[in-house]
Formats: sequence, structure tokens, C-alpha cells
Amino acid sequence: MSGYAQVVVDLSAEAVDRQFTYAVPDGMALTPGQLVAVPFGPRTLEGFVISLSDGCGLPAEKVKPVLRVVRQEPVVLPDLLELAEWLHVRYLCNFVDALRLMLPAQMRGGRVREKVARRARLVLSGEALDAFIAANRRAPKQLEIVEALRTGDADAARFDSAALRALEKKGAVEIYERERRRTPTALAGDLRTADPEPTEEQRRAVSRLTAALEGGGGRFLLHGVTGSGKTEVYIRLIRRALQLGKTAIVLVPEIALTPQMVAWLHGRFGGDAAVLHSALSAGERFDEWRRIRSGEARVVIGARSAVFAPLENIGVIVVDEEHETTYQSDRRPRYDARAVAWQRAARHGAVLLLGSATPSISTYMRAMPGVRPENRLELIELRRRVKDRPMPQVEVVDMRGEFSRGNHSIFSGRLSGELRRCLDEGHQAMLFINRRGHSTFVSCRACGYVVRCGQCDVSMTWHQSENALRCHYCGQTLPPPKKCPECNSPYIKYFGAGTEKVQEEVRRLFPDARVARMDVDTTREKDAHARILDRFRRGEANVLVGTQMIAKGLDFPNVALVGVVAADLSLHLPDYRSVERTFQLITQVAGRAGRAEVPGRVVVQTYDPDHYGIRCAAAQDYRAFYTRESAFRRSAMYPPFSVIARVVYSGRDVEAVRACAADHEAQLRAWLGETGALPEALQLTAAEAPIKQIRGEYRWQILLKLSYRADMDAAAARMQALADAAPEGVRAELEVNPNNLF
Repeated sequence: MSGYAQVVVDLSAEAVDRQFTYAVPDGMALTPGQLVAVPFGPRTLEGFVISLSDGCGLPAEKVKPVLRVVRQEPVVLPDLLELAEWLHVRYLCNFVDALRLMLPAQMRGGRVREKVARRARLVLSGEALDAFIAANRRAPKQLEIVEALRTGDADAARFDSAALRALEKKGAVEIYERERRRTPTALAGDLRTADPEPTEEQRRAVSRLTAALEGGGGRFLLHGVTGSGKTEVYIRLIRRALQLGKTAIVLVPEIALTPQMVAWLHGRFGGDAAVLHSALSAGERFDEWRRIRSGEARVVIGARSAVFAPLENIGVIVVDEEHETTYQSDRRPRYDARAVAWQRAARHGAVLLLGSATPSISTYMRAMPGVRPENRLELIELRRRVKDRPMPQVEVVDMRGEFSRGNHSIFSGRLSGELRRCLDEGHQAMLFINRRGHSTFVSCRACGYVVRCGQCDVSMTWHQSENALRCHYCGQTLPPPKKCPECNSPYIKYFGAGTEKVQEEVRRLFPDARVARMDVDTTREKDAHARILDRFRRGEANVLVGTQMIAKGLDFPNVALVGVVAADLSLHLPDYRSVERTFQLITQVAGRAGRAEVPGRVVVQTYDPDHYGIRCAAAQDYRAFYTRESAFRRSAMYPPFSVIARVVYSGRDVEAVRACAADHEAQLRAWLGETGALPEALQLTAAEAPIKQIRGEYRWQILLKLSYRADMDAAAARMQALADAAPEGVRAELEVNPNNLF
């Protein structure tokens, strides 16, 4: 044996969440980060090599040998091994769960491999070829192949298989295999684009950022109004990184934004650009990962998981639309890609650049005076749009007045009129409503019964395209009732509105409109996001109806009108971030209008027109909103002035779930008292979760709001230990500052 390897086996279980020692057989060369096959009890499992040593301190007969190397090159780079260890500690997950984030899932277990194509090449030439042709005049199919191969090698699949085999036996043709890369649609072609002339603000931003890049890195917040050209700043910074021999990662919050960002970066960097996100096929993701790992691609664009791209010598990490909650994983490990990017940039001495027109309150606060150096961001601002284009004119419409005047449509008179004007002038419009489906609930007007999901504590949404009621939590579908299941009344009414209803209303009011819809229901198929956006970009559709997928990052020069159909949908949700999210959505979607030569107009429909979140968004005034919202957070002791953590308990037996939550709340309260942290607990309760049932499982929660002065890491570790100790039949999951509190 030639030393020992510490291996984390690819098995996610608390009982085996540690490193195991294996002997390295003579002649086997191992490197940390490699994937190997090892014996584990009666099974053979894959595992990750973490470290190597000359000795192990265990009896030789107790140490089993590594069986084989699964892949020769390390699949986890040294900095990613360190990052996995940080994730393991920071997010209280199994080490192997952190390691699994570092590579495409299908690579584990060999579920995806390199794609190869059989190729044919002509072996004979000159007189030998002439003689072969003369001798095979009676084999026309073989001679057709020979003629085709005179111009060069070709795919074997093009030709008659029997004739090709005959040629191979005669020694005239050679069959060989060559790898064929699976290229994502977004990277097809080579459409190089020229650099636009930068604005003075962009020049100053790039100058400051490149100075940091050349001087060892730094952390920055790029706060630019919509249309100010933040992407151009990203591109010029990345170009300088490539000139210095470094690499770059660009994160976007949603797959819907990826095609456009990929197009911009691919147009400027060509084959240096790669894309990573969950909507790629397994083969495409594997091949893109290998292009990155080999150094062939040096700029990676993708959603949350792209932060783990196997790049070396990183110079820049960009987090675009940094305020978006999709950067936080809702499954264990519940990592925040922004925090991971912060860590990874620090390890590489890279520039971390967070960009947004509407930064989160927590992020913007880090750019304010008085923040400790280790938490500080340097603020760079772009206050003007490119070419000094004006911000869109925003009008807030009070829907209460519309109702009192007898207008019961989902469109105000103002929005209808502006939409008619927009279409008549040959421009495009975007209509935003952050709810999919047709009607948000179905109710009986006689007795008040509301059709609810039998597995979840929520009402069901009617989807007209399917003529079905659908639960947006578990996916259960039901046919819409013709009579009330409760009182047998025929007076069934469909209430509320979603994207389907908005689309239907546009078609009813404007028969000449060409309407496209973009929501979860229309983007399930591969590349559906890109197809819908391309259709709109080409003008084949002149009205785009959508959810928050269309609210940020998109750039269409012919969009003259944006309509916010129902600004109140997210305003009064039971979540301390509801006003912030409403402000961000309205500001972002309003910014889609007037981004080129066409002036922009925005109509915001609301039943609460005087709310500061609505007013600040209409004025595109982030500073005013930040001042008001941060004062509210401070007075109410909400994050970032505190930390909210909860353990959500779920199971089929409601009494077992309730009892477990109550018992753990008592244990947590006692622990806080023993450690002296109880005075820092601003709130500690065990209660039913706001949504009491999902997928047939009852839900309770422990909710802890802890002052920012307290040791949250210790409290989270204690809460995770309680969650891990939940009895059989009760599932418990820890969430720290969760995306929602439902």
C-alpha cells in the first residue's frame, strides 16, 4: 500500500457524516477532490477523496483499500473542498450534501458520460483508391460512400450500415469514435457584438472596479437605476479579468433571465462563455461543466448553482439582481448563493460585485457608514439611464374609484386607454401580475364555500387552459364544480385574477393584439423561456403578460407601456418583507419601459395608492424607500436588526407533530436560559404554521427571533440538533431567515 486516503462516502445520512480512512493500493495515484469507488459494508459506494496521508493510526487489517478511481481528474477543486467544509459548518448540513453541490448530479454514479459519434474516414488515396473503385463497380452503395468521403470525414450514421461495414472489411474505410459536445441552445452560433460607447458614470464605475481587480479584490454594491447599463459594467470588468488571465462567474436569479444574459456575454466573449443551470439537459450540463473544468470556458453564466462552477483563478463574481430571494436554496443545504459568492471571492482575492436597481435592505445597509470592515460593501452608483434617456412616466390608479364608477374589469380605464394607444402606435406592452392561473379561488355565492385542496390548507386556483382547479403547493387537480359541494347551489363564482385571466381580457378588449404569456405553466418545457422572449423580441407578440419572470433584467427596445395589474397582491402578505418585495417588483417591472428611443409609460393599479411602498416605487426613489423601511425594521426589530429562525415540523399525525414542536420549544427555551441568551430572544413560540397542511401533512413550527447581538450560530446549531432528534413520523427542518414564513 502507498499511503491512506480520507474519503467522504456518497451517502447522505447523519450516522455516516464523517471521513473514513481507506488504504491506497500500490500503483494508484490519488489527488484530493477525486471521485473513487470504495467498499462500504456489503456495498460498493462512490466517495470523495478529501485528503491523503502516509499513516493512519489504525491496524492494517481494519483498513480496506480504495477499489478504483471513478474519474481521473479531480471533480472538486481544492478551493471548492474548502468551501464544502465551510458550507458543512455554516449551514449545518452533511458534508457529502455540500460536496454534491460541486458537480452535476448525473456525474455521480456514472449516469451521464461523454457523448461519442462514430465517424468514417477514407483510408485509400491516389492509385490505390482508383484501383479500388475500378474493382468495385458492382457495389454502387459502397462507391457512393467513397465519393462522399473524398471531401473529408463524415458521421457514419449518414451511410448505409451494411455498405460501410463492407468497406471497413476491405480496408478502404476506417471507423473511429470522436466526442461530440452537447451545446446549449443559448450558445449556438457565433454572433459577436460590438462594444457600445460607455457613459461617464460607467467609465468611473469600471475604473474603480478594475483598480480593485488589479489590486487584490474587493466587495462592491453597484446600485444603478433601471436602464443605467449595469450589464455593460459587468462585461468590461470581466474583459479586464480575462486579460489578466483570470476567470469570472455571473449569477442571475432566474432561468428566465439566463438566455438574455448569455446572449450578451456570448456575443462579447464567444467560446469563453459557458452556461450552467437546471433547465439544461443532463448531457448539456455535463459537457458545459467539463468545458469549464478544462479551462476551455472562462466565463460562467447561470442561476444559483453556478456559484460552484469549477473555475480556477477567479477574478470576478457578479451577482445580478442581488435582491432576489431565489438566490437562497429552499432545500437542504439551505445555502445563500450571495453568501457563498462572498466566501469564494475572498478565497480567490476576487472582486465581488452585487448589482441591483433595488438592493435588499440588508445589502444596502452594508454600504452605509459605520459597518464593520469585514461586512462592508463599497457603494458605486449609476444614477442616470444610458444616453440620458428619461425614466418612464408612472401613474398610480386608485382602483377603488374605478369600482365606484362601475368599472368591474381588471383593467382601469387608464390602462385600457394606454394599451390601445401603445398598440396603435406600433409599440409593445408588458402586463405584470404576480399570480398565475385564471381565477385565484372558486366560491359558492349562496353559502360562501371555497374549494380548497384536500391535502393542503390553501384554496385551489382555476386554470382555464386546462379547465381544472390546481393546487399550487402539491399539484393536485380537480374538475371545476358545477354545483356547490356544500349546499348543492348552482351559484358558483370564479374570483380574483391571474395571468390567464389577464391574457383573456387583453384578447377580448383588443382582438388585434398578439399576446404571449410567461409564467410557470408556459415555461415547463426545455428552452421555453428563450422561445417566448425571442417571439416577443422579434415582434411576433406585441403584448407580454407574465409573473415576476418578466419583472427584471429584460431589455426590449420597443416596449413603451408597462401595466402593473394588481400592485397589492404582495403588499399585505404576513411577512415583514412584503412591502420591500412590492417596492422591488413595481420598480423593476416599471423599468422595462422606455429603455431605447421610445418613451416609457407605466400604469400601476392599486387599492392602496397612498402606501409608501407604492408611492416610492412610482417615484423610482430607492433612497426614500430605504429610509422609511429601515426605520420600520429597526423599530420592530426585524432583520437585519435581528435574526429569524424556525424549525418547521410536519407529519401525518397532527398530535405527534404538535407534541414534538411543543417539547422542542420547551427544550430550546431552557437552553437559552442556561446559556444566558434568553434576554436576547425577542420572540419564541410554538404554534401552527400559517399554512397548516401541505401534501396531506400537518405543519407546526418553532419561531425564534433573536437579537443580532446574540450568538445565532450556537442557537441555530441547537435548533438543528433538536430537528435531528425529531421522532419517527415527524420531519423537522431548520430555516434561518427563510424566504417566506408560510
